[in-house]
Amino acid sequence: MSLHNETPVGVSAPGTRVTIRLPDDFHHHARDGLQTKLILQHACKRFGRCLIMPNLVPPVTTTKQALEYKQHITDSLPDGSTMEPLMTLYLTDKTTADEITKAAQAGIVGCKYYPAGATTNSDFGVTDIRNCYDALKELNRQNMMLCIHSEVTDADIFEREPIFIERVMKPLVNDFPTLKITMEHISTKEAVEYVKSAPDTVKASITCHHLLYNRNHMLVGGIRPHLYCLPILKAEVHRQALLEAATVGSPKFFLGTDSAPHATTRKESACGCAGVFSAHAAVELYAEAFDRFGALDKLEDFCSSFGADHYGLSRSTDTLVLEKKSWTVPKSMQFGNEQTVTPLRAGEEVLWSIVE
Repeated sequence: MSLHNETPVGVSAPGTRVTIRLPDDFHHHARDGLQTKLILQHACKRFGRCLIMPNLVPPVTTTKQALEYKQHITDSLPDGSTMEPLMTLYLTDKTTADEITKAAQAGIVGCKYYPAGATTNSDFGVTDIRNCYDALKELNRQNMMLCIHSEVTDADIFEREPIFIERVMKPLVNDFPTLKITMEHISTKEAVEYVKSAPDTVKASITCHHLLYNRNHMLVGGIRPHLYCLPILKAEVHRQALLEAATVGSPKFFLGTDSAPHATTRKESACGCAGVFSAHAAVELYAEAFDRFGALDKLEDFCSSFGADHYGLSRSTDTLVLEKKSWTVPKSMQFGNEQTVTPLRAGEEVLWSIVE
């Protein structure tokens, strides 16, 4: 199927309904404090499980902190919600093998590798992955996941992912050929090609905003800060490569929203922070992307199967019904302490709705 046949409104007729297994989100920022409750009201309507990112302030570096954070998330869920938070530890140069053993025993599913300074709240991250090899050996022994923000920090912002693959990923996979790895929120054709060629232990998540937007959407005609994210949106050739990877039915690629809300005032500033808030419409936007490419038959596995398989989890037995029925996203949403967050597509239409 040619990407040149992609149509902005999709190929299915209005009123079309699609039933899929309840999706999982294998990259979700639940934030902390009062913000968590406001965020999770969106996530729990769309996902059975969410892999929770540990880059709080301070970061979640120990099993004790992860279990406390999990309790906070559970307490913040709406009444009757059965959404399950899947917890991760924030990997540092000082993470020990003993801490990994404790984490495994407590049901924590993996560690997040942020190169120091690569994204929001990553200053405590890893300066050299070789400093973590003892921890990674135990992570491998426990059959836990290494989740990676796959960018270097010392190169042009549009080239950081391909350089990371050559400098870090290939040596890492060579040294740990059986370690389960997720390259999170990949954003380039180079990452797509690498994941395709890598061992089956290496797979990747893709966000809905990287499927739907390129850097022109963020920069042409004025800067749109609510599309600024890391990895940054790339040229159209990369978006096309991501869309093709997501829609061909390959088990190498799966859903991870990287929904990362920030207060509107922090985004609309002289030095706005990175992050796109998509939890309010994530599955609907994935449906929009797949429909544009005539690939709705591949949506369920991408959203609800391949990620669970990679993480060694059972596929959901619950279902979600989507209908091609447009709705308008609010221009802002509450974000705790009198703050607001500006959601993806604020004031604009989303072409699909959740109806059951």
